[in-house]
Parts: sequence; structure tokens; C-alpha cells
Amino acid sequence: MEYYIKADRFLLESEEKIGGYLLVENGRFGNFVNKVPVCAVVEDWTGYTVAPGLFDTHIHGIKNYDVMDGTVKAVQEISAILPELGVTRFLPTTLTSSKHDLQKAILAVKEGIDKGLPGAKSEGIFLEGPYFTNKHKGAQNPAFFRNPSYEEFTEWQQLADGMIVKVALAPERPGSIDFIEKVSKENVFISIAHTDASYECCRNAIKAGATIFVHLFNGMSGLHHRKPGAVGAALLNNQTYTEIICDGFHVHPHMANLAFQIKEEKLVLITDCMRAGLMPDGDYSLGDFQVKMNNNIARTVTGSLAGSTLTLIDGVKNFYKWSRKGLHIVWHLASLSPANSIGKGNQLGSISPGKLADYVVIDENFEVQMTAITGEIIYKRLNI
Repeated sequence: MEYYIKADRFLLESEEKIGGYLLVENGRFGNFVNKVPVCAVVEDWTGYTVAPGLFDTHIHGIKNYDVMDGTVKAVQEISAILPELGVTRFLPTTLTSSKHDLQKAILAVKEGIDKGLPGAKSEGIFLEGPYFTNKHKGAQNPAFFRNPSYEEFTEWQQLADGMIVKVALAPERPGSIDFIEKVSKENVFISIAHTDASYECCRNAIKAGATIFVHLFNGMSGLHHRKPGAVGAALLNNQTYTEIICDGFHVHPHMANLAFQIKEEKLVLITDCMRAGLMPDGDYSLGDFQVKMNNNIARTVTGSLAGSTLTLIDGVKNFYKWSRKGLHIVWHLASLSPANSIGKGNQLGSISPGKLADYVVIDENFEVQMTAITGEIIYKRLNI
């Protein structure tokens, strides 16, 4: 299948283009041109912007579904909802829980992928836990915290048929460095999270193979001028990627700007969204905890933030407003940077010849008008 997209603006990998046409051929992007052949098929989006599909590498659930429900239906419903939010790729994300519940969730994701996801496509599973420590536990259940086990991970990876691509842990736990060295050699990306680790401990974890810091400033030892902590390690290492939640509650806008000034394209916008996303205020659950959402902020009964209810496109919109950077730059923090963080940037995350044709059409208010995955339109607003 071959067609051209016409639009007012295109967010290409290396620049913004005004006007023109973008070729889509056999599910991949072709060249950007100023004229099209006679009789060419054209998708006309005059008045709109075409951008790469968003990639949420850290999402637990949305619209009252959660990966930890442990059902194929939950995974498929999350997938089906995401394209209307401009998301074309995601990593279904687990929580610290019992071994039984984690296995159930892993198998549900695998089965959902095997049966075929109706919307956004999974690029693998993200295990957030259970190898964390108490001090910065957030909404993770400490009853199931334990030291990293390569044997346990191998068992889960076999259940997942190799689909686990990312694991988060606290590097101060005994056995972490050995675990990181082994697992990172298996094309699995190690993230540092829910940790009270020192700067030096984090540096050792990076040397062993850790490459990502999870939700910067949240769930980690803070920045101090004599003790840089996990935050300092995240900001001061130019090889690692750093996730950030730009909902205005988890991180102050000025601190998000500071993080970008330091990390630039290594900053990764995520949601950490849980089942209350797109839902009204009220009572929900996150793993084993009861959660109350008020004014779109989800908290446990003890007052800890419990994930977020952010959508990724709203995170982009927020950071675009806070940073006053070009939309081309900000957008790629939620598309190309996430793809790069798990080694998928050569296939996904930007509009470039040869890459998979995942794209979204937005208006001037960031409202998603249409979403396509590998060139196939899978969502279009009803009033279009």
C-alpha cells in the first residue's frame, strides 16, 4: 500500500517542515516531497500537524483497566484506548506483587500480544519491581520486596517468551550488581527506581549495565550538595536515560526544565498512568493498595502519590508550555527518546525514511484527529 500525507506541518526526525507531502509505503515512511505523482493517493490533512506516534515506556493502566488485573481483556483494552491519545507503542508495566500475581500478569500480556492487540502495539514488558527498598517505596508493596534473583527473572522471562525488555530495581539491594551484569547482557534494559542508593552505588550500577532512571525525583534519594544521591547520578551521567512525569504534581515545571537542560534528548516523557486515568474522581486500586483520586491526583491512604492519571500527549503539551522549546524537540522526548531508551530508535519514534510509519495528526490544541500504526489508520475522530 502506498499513499502520501499532506499537512501544514510535519515533525520530521531532524527538523520541522511546513507544507509538502510525506510518502508512506508498505507500512514504512518514505521520503518527504514537495510534489506528488499524478494519480497518487493522498491523505489530506491540510490545517493540521503530522507527528510521530507517541511511545509510553511506563504505563500500568488506564480507564479502569490495569496490567496487574492479570487478564487478556485488560491488556487489550489498554491497547485499544491509547491510539485516541496519540500513543502507538507502549510497554505494559507491572507492580511489585506476589509471585503468583506477577506470573499471572506476565502471562496475560504475552497472551494478549499473541492474540493480537487491537490498538497500540506492545514493544515488550516492563517489570517495575519487586527488587526495591522501603524508604522510597511509593505505592509499591514492601511485603513483596526482595533481593534480585537471576533465577527468578529467568523463570519469568521464559513465561514471557522473552518479552521482558526492561526491569527496575534498587541497586543497593544485595546481589544487584551481579544481577545487572547478567541481565543487561540479555538485551534487557535495567532501570534504577524506588531506591535510597547513594550516588556512588548508582554509579556502580551504571558501570554494571544500568541505563535508565525511573520517574526522576520521585521514588529515589534526593539531590544534596554533599550527597548527590540517585537524582544526582541520574542528572550527571550523560549515557543514561531519565524518565520524568510532566503532570505538574510529580515534578515542578522549573525542575523539569532543569532536567531537560542537563539531559536534553536523554530525557524521556512517561505517564506512569494507573487505572484512574481518564476516569472521574473517586476510589480506585493500584496493585494491593486502595487509592483515592481527587482533582486528577491519585494517592494512597497514607498520602503517597500512586502513579499518575496523566496522558502522554498532555505530558507533551505541559512540557511544551513549560520549556518554550520547539514542538519538534519536545515531541521527540515522548517518541524517539523512549524508543532509543530500549534500543528501538532505529525502527520507531520518528518520521524518517525506512522507519515504521507510526504517526499521529494533531490540531493546534494538541487534539488527536487521527492515528496510524505501520501506515494503517486505526483511529479517527468521529467528527472528522
